[in-house]
Amino acid sequence: MKKNKKPRQSALDREEKELLSSFEKGEWQTVKNVEKEKIRARKIAAKTLRKDVRINIRLSSTDILNIKQIAALEGLPYQTLIASVLHKYAAGHL
Repeated sequence: MKKNKKPRQSALDREEKELLSSFEKGEWQTVKNVEKEKIRARKIAAKTLRKDVRINIRLSSTDILNIKQIAALEGLPYQTLIASVLHKYAAGHL
């Protein structure tokens, strides 16, 4: 017979631990007009994710090879990785 094993819990990073602790302490409050806020968030997300401009750039073959390797390790298409890095830079997060 097989013994029932407890579900494996993944390790939380510092920020996730802080969020979990805050939630468990009951520090979170529901926003007013939850449905309206959900609609607003969906519209913002759709606008952010929309790719409506095409660009062409020249990169060294070495850079592209390195980017493709990083993307493969992350499980992403390399063009998605490039777009993500550029988006983070443009948003001031890099």
